[in-house]
Amino acid sequence: MGANMARRLKDRGFHITAVYDSNRQVATTLAQELGSFASQSLGDVSSRASVIITVVSDDAAMRQIFTAPNDNLLIRGQGKLFINCATISPEVHVEIEQLAHGAGAQTLEACMASSITQAREGSLYLMCGGERSAFEHAEPILQQLGSTIRYVGKASEAAKVKALVNMVMNINTAGLAEGLGLGEALGLDLTMLREVFGQTGAASRVLQTDGEDMQNRDHACFFSAAHAAKDSGIALELAQKAGLDLPLARATEQQYDRMIAAGLGDLDKSGIAELTFRNRGAKKV
Repeated sequence: MGANMARRLKDRGFHITAVYDSNRQVATTLAQELGSFASQSLGDVSSRASVIITVVSDDAAMRQIFTAPNDNLLIRGQGKLFINCATISPEVHVEIEQLAHGAGAQTLEACMASSITQAREGSLYLMCGGERSAFEHAEPILQQLGSTIRYVGKASEAAKVKALVNMVMNINTAGLAEGLGLGEALGLDLTMLREVFGQTGAASRVLQTDGEDMQNRDHACFFSAAHAAKDSGIALELAQKAGLDLPLARATEQQYDRMIAAGLGDLDKSGIAELTFRNRGAKKV
């Protein structure tokens, strides 16, 4: 996601001052492509750029890049704006905002409800949370990355919305896999069945993006099963704090946990069909 966002901004006339990745070769290759600099430290990124976009995998990684004792983004972060695009726990966004304020910096959460293709095209759906001034500062950049930009409210609010988006998406994905799996077991033509789903109450965005892939066992990764499990877990933690029981979300998380246990965590979320179709499984993918 981050690489494609950088490519998009380069295309739109922004100067990509520096790139960083924990995999040094990835950063070097991208920097060469963009005519940029591959920073060897997080502090160097902040010293070179006025706006830093972060895309990391989870809460631990987010805390690491902002708080690691020997190298973090805030060491030279005074006056900088950090646009944080990861899907992480809402309270971590609040933590990072507070840390940034202490360092004289601003942060904005810009949660993405899209995939790597949309990142390259500049058609992301972005949900933003943080101080209004940070949003207004970031908006000219966000306009080039997204087709829809929504300011949701204070820090953590956009992350809550994103958690619910992914929770419902994951439930829909699991439900579609079960419907197609049962259809296959009943001997139905799955192309016909997908067409009927699309013309009735079974229609969904997931049917458009994942239905054919489930049928054809094409699970090239746009959004991994491991990330689906993580995001369902974030939503379930929010539900627990709110005193709600969400059995569908819980069952869906368990399915994605099964994928991880079966060695399928790196497959696209559509790979959940491997658990519902007859005669499929880890050894057949």
